[in-house]
Amino acid sequence: MASKRSLATKLGVVTGFETPRVALEQYPTPPDLAAHVVHLADLHGDVDGRTVVDLGTGTGMLALAAALRGPARVFGIELDRAALTTAVANERRVAASAPVHWIQADATRLPLVIPDAVTVVMNPPFGAQDGNRNADRGFLATASEIADVSYSVHNAGSQAFVEAFADDNGGEVTHAFAADFAIDAQFDHHADASRDVDVEVFRIEWA
Repeated sequence: MASKRSLATKLGVVTGFETPRVALEQYPTPPDLAAHVVHLADLHGDVDGRTVVDLGTGTGMLALAAALRGPARVFGIELDRAALTTAVANERRVAASAPVHWIQADATRLPLVIPDAVTVVMNPPFGAQDGNRNADRGFLATASEIADVSYSVHNAGSQAFVEAFADDNGGEVTHAFAADFAIDAQFDHHADASRDVDVEVFRIEWA
């Protein structure tokens, strides 16, 4: 198994959003964080030979991280057509050997049924924008319906909510850890060139 550091290095070629949409909270997942999440999933046997689904894939960071770790196949689900176009270009840059299928769709209303054992990886919207509260709930609901196990990134302070949601939907949080999420300025309301946001990552096993 390649190291987490080498995975992050390979993901360094993945480009972000050309025209990010604030309403969709389009912040690219940092390579180091994506490598951390997928490396952990791989250590638990949740990637190799399995079907991996990235809900709200954006420009493909988590999907491509998984594709570099020997899954049977990867699905990247994204609502924004422009982001998917970038994801396809990023797939060529990364040159992963596993097949990646890019699908334009609402991740909270998934238009496909996957009969295989599924691992979900996702960095859903945190619900920070007005009118977008609890945006991550719909993503968790989809994960509970299609996944055997999921890995998701949430805003700091989300543990009680995520654990309660899992309990109510036949899941169990088996691992939780804090991480930093580096956000570069890309919207008018960003005052700093870059800042680190505290996030939490959860591994959930679904019944």
